[in-house]
Amino acid sequence: MTIFKNKTDLIAYVDTIKSNNKTLGFVPTMGALHDGHASLIIEGLKQNDFVAVSIFVNPTQFDKQEDLVKYPRTLDSDVGLLSKISEDEIIVYAPTVEDIYGDNVVSTSFSYDGLEHEMEGKFRDGHFDGVGTIVKRLFEIVRPDNSYFGEKDFQQLMIIKKLVEKYDIPVKVNGCKIHRAEDGLAMSSRNMRLKPEYRNAAPFIYKTLKSAKEKFETKSANKVTEWVSKQFAKHELLELEYFIIADAETLKAVKRKSNKSSYRAFIAVYADDIRLIDNIALN
Repeated sequence: MTIFKNKTDLIAYVDTIKSNNKTLGFVPTMGALHDGHASLIIEGLKQNDFVAVSIFVNPTQFDKQEDLVKYPRTLDSDVGLLSKISEDEIIVYAPTVEDIYGDNVVSTSFSYDGLEHEMEGKFRDGHFDGVGTIVKRLFEIVRPDNSYFGEKDFQQLMIIKKLVEKYDIPVKVNGCKIHRAEDGLAMSSRNMRLKPEYRNAAPFIYKTLKSAKEKFETKSANKVTEWVSKQFAKHELLELEYFIIADAETLKAVKRKSNKSSYRAFIAVYADDIRLIDNIALN
């Protein structure tokens, strides 16, 4: 497996791939890889000759410094997981902060036509400026034909599609289904930090989402939201930060249902000090 620590060598390697008319997929990650990441990479390998995987804990998308410090960094085990998928068709880009940002570790300010002001944007100041900054930079370095993002971060997926559209970046953005543990918990690098009792409790999030989907068939968005709030108010370990039923295109909260629109339910929950997000299509 080829591992690059600097963009100069990676760019030269990508030039070789493209000169041979090979296609390149791309899965950007912050490391601490799990089966959810693996599912994105496997999908990329089905559609491309090679897949580049970036492993970079991006400092500009953390609104809390302690979260950046605590974020797991597991490059050796990450490479081990990747090698089980493919030794020859995966390219790893594991840069330093300096290689990406130089001496100027700051975010660019982006407008995503309002998508950035909903849900996560209300609770994580500057987060999507950081996401846009790193993804745009990685697209420029890697120059993939296709990129792959999980629907667990559905708002992020929509924002990256908007980024590509507004900046005319020549890459196709593919959304992939949420990969879940057997008990329903959405795969996340944060899961490895959960204490046992919180990990045991966490599947309640998806269980509640599924029940909310059933209720949305006959009840209003407000009624479903009230019901979800009551379920978490009774839970001893999990603390609800938000539950929102939103239009799947605009991400704006639903006021009145329409048969012409698609809706998703979005949720953010604290399990001790670990923040977990999830979502589900409602129709």
